[in-house]
Amino acid sequence: MALLSKKDANLILDPLADNNPITIQVLGICSALAITAELKASLVMSISVIFVMGVGNVVISLMRNLIPSKIRIIAQLIVVATLVIVVDQVLKAFAYELSKTLSVFVGLIITNCIIMGRFEAFALGNGVWRSFLDGVGNALGYGLILVMVGFFRELLGAGTLFGIPVLGDPIAKTGLYSIGYENNGFMIIPPAALIVVGVIIWVQRSRNRALIEEA
Repeated sequence: MALLSKKDANLILDPLADNNPITIQVLGICSALAITAELKASLVMSISVIFVMGVGNVVISLMRNLIPSKIRIIAQLIVVATLVIVVDQVLKAFAYELSKTLSVFVGLIITNCIIMGRFEAFALGNGVWRSFLDGVGNALGYGLILVMVGFFRELLGAGTLFGIPVLGDPIAKTGLYSIGYENNGFMIIPPAALIVVGVIIWVQRSRNRALIEEA
């Protein structure tokens, strides 16, 4: 971050911890529950959102003085929808099986509150460079939680990472005993993702008591 001023560096670093869009702002939680059963899907969704938010913030910043206030939401939706279509077509062209796994959730990036929120709260009032950093920073914060949740759900749910067994070979029956890791079906279902996110929130607030909201 030596090339960035402290203020610009904070646009990248704050969403990774003390202002994380999922654990602090509680935004974008649906995809964290829906597509994190596999680490690969979590990583691809994270990269997709980084692209959409980074480029989207730049486009909105460039157009901020041209967009009439009455139609700014419509303009923002057109920008994000166009970028999501690009992501969807690239996935179908180069990772078709994974695109089927992500299914409608790629399209639902359009309605992700994090993206629309940063367009409205930051890109409309700031220059291109800072808007780009803000978009990438918030997307990285979002992606960090997705990858963490996907890591634990796939590891504990299937004993694999990226589909590769890491907790022993798949279960094998040998007489009266079983060798290998037996799938934990609970970790595959969406409520498990909510539990993992809850644990991450608990750890985060335990380390930084200032994040705990007073009743």
